[in-house]
Amino acid sequence: MSTRGRYSKELRGVFDNLVLMCRHIEAAIEKCIRALTELDFELAREVCEEDAVIDKMEREIEQSCLKILVMEQPMAGDFREVSAALKMITDLERIGDQARDIAEITTKLGEEGQVSKLVNIPRMAGIAIQMVKDGVQAYINRDLALARSLEKTDDKVDELFDIIMADLTALIKRDPDSAGRVILLMMIAKYLERIGDHAINIGEWVEYAITGIHPKQG
Repeated sequence: MSTRGRYSKELRGVFDNLVLMCRHIEAAIEKCIRALTELDFELAREVCEEDAVIDKMEREIEQSCLKILVMEQPMAGDFREVSAALKMITDLERIGDQARDIAEITTKLGEEGQVSKLVNIPRMAGIAIQMVKDGVQAYINRDLALARSLEKTDDKVDELFDIIMADLTALIKRDPDSAGRVILLMMIAKYLERIGDHAINIGEWVEYAITGIHPKQG
């Protein structure tokens, strides 16, 4: 096999593992939100335990990327692709950590039940999940328009975050005894907002891989 053929095969392996890592993270976010809405503490604990799988995948992809950089000595454009993948897995791993954090908070809510009907938090999570999917797909398909669209999509996440925080603040004023549980829900909303921010980071690294210019450095 030629050097180029070997490189292409190894890079395809990185792509495939990135998609697999992304699917694990999507599932983690979906599970932690379901655990929250249903107060399913067993499911929440499952998310916490599965975070180790995501961490392991990050290490494996990192090793593959470093091997390509050291052994194949890729050209400039290829170097950017591999460097972008290294940066992206850091954001993906942190998203996995935030899904775990949401699950851990869910276990702290106790058996008292929700303080209010959760509507906007699941909506916020749904948008955040789609942003993560789009970021990885933009990288695989070299889709610059999709990568750049993530920042606009994140505006919806931020809008829902503001609505959630306003609603929860009003709830504390109406029912001061609920403050402890409401603060936990505020923390969950903040973690979802951070997931959106990490998805934007992924989009920015995709743009760097395609154009050679990082939007925050151009």
